[in-house]
Amino acid sequence: MIKEQKSLAVIIDADNSQPSIIEALMEEIAKYGVASVKRIYGDWTDTRLKGWKSHLLSHAIQPMQQFGYTVGKNATDSAMIIDAMDLLYTEKLDGFCIVSSDSDFTRLAQRIRESGLSVYGFGEKKTPKAFLAACDKFIYTENLRKVKKSSPAKSPVKSPVKSPVKIDITKNESLMVLLRNVVEDTADHSGWSYLTHISQTLANRQADFDPRNYGYNKLMDLISAVGIFEVKKDDPFSHDKAVFIRCKRQKRSY
Repeated sequence: MIKEQKSLAVIIDADNSQPSIIEALMEEIAKYGVASVKRIYGDWTDTRLKGWKSHLLSHAIQPMQQFGYTVGKNATDSAMIIDAMDLLYTEKLDGFCIVSSDSDFTRLAQRIRESGLSVYGFGEKKTPKAFLAACDKFIYTENLRKVKKSSPAKSPVKSPVKSPVKIDITKNESLMVLLRNVVEDTADHSGWSYLTHISQTLANRQADFDPRNYGYNKLMDLISAVGIFEVKKDDPFSHDKAVFIRCKRQKRSY
């Protein structure tokens, strides 16, 4: 039986986001549900937003006009917040995707979650921690930017898609401790923990946790690279659904 997908409202702060992420952004959002509402906010008379305009039609995103009434004041934020509250009460939604690096949306995210809906935040690594913590999950847009393909004229041979640059995570003590604690806290009496439970608990404890932050596309790849866990699969032909993790039986120095 196919699981019913979540209905999501995507609200984008055009002043605080880059049009270069839009394709990868929509692909990422599709992992969490269906973008039933797609709106982007800004002053579309401002030439600084012209880079967005070519993407709106192709991705069926509705531009919402908001004039800047006062110099130095961001009217876009207020318009987004008011619109989001209207959507919260008038539409049958399961969650919101807030695309911005602005801390002004912290209280909005909290209010939406108080109503029992999920909040997925998308912003740059400079995003204030308060906004990160207010979201169920926060994805850094730096992880979404894809490498541009070379034109056939310059490079007749198709270049492979580059993977995230891997770093030596075994020297990242805070990551090692986080992973070990989560595995141990979600383990059964035999010490084995279900990979899906690990993933969910990591998201609950740290909204911006993402394997891509460490150079790995999947959590399983990150866990394998750490080197302090055992991996067990009940069914070798299945994917994450039958994968279990356990801390190795060895003395640790931390």
